Amino acid sequence: MALALRSLFLLCGLNGLLTGVGSFPSKMFKDVSCPEGWTQLDCRCYIYQSEAREFADAEAVCGILGGNLISIGSDLENAIAQELSEDGGSVVWIGYHDAVESSAFMWTDGTSEGYENFFSGFPSGSGNCVQLDTSVGEWSNTSCDLERPYVCCMDAGH
Repeated sequence: MALALRSLFLLCGLNGLLTGVGSFPSKMFKDVSCPEGWTQLDCRCYIYQSEAREFADAEAVCGILGGNLISIGSDLENAIAQELSEDGGSVVWIGYHDAVESSAFMWTDGTSEGYENFFSGFPSGSGNCVQLDTSVGEWSNTSCDLERPYVCCMDAGH
């Protein structure tokens, strides 16, 4: 799994170089790191938690660890969540929900990226919390009371 994840990061980095997409200057990352056991991509850290919990409990554990349930803003971050959780269940919690206002999805960390990757026909009327199907990389909304493994993320520290 680690080799596949490293290959994904290398491929994305090369793709950025070839397409002319700029990245943060390397000096920004000189002293930025993640806690042991976390996976780093640029200025963010990610960790898979295999112990299944309800959505709110999963978010609370991520908070204790210093972050939130993962907020996904791109295909790359979606692939990271998929890759990190491949050894676990077929679905994992991500930090997207509409528990505050019906049909107004938001991330638990307050970010407002416009990226979504729902299955066709979703979000549906049932369920306020969003899970990622790791076998295909697409999302669906479901009841927040179900227990799922989950992926946490946080900003890398100095």
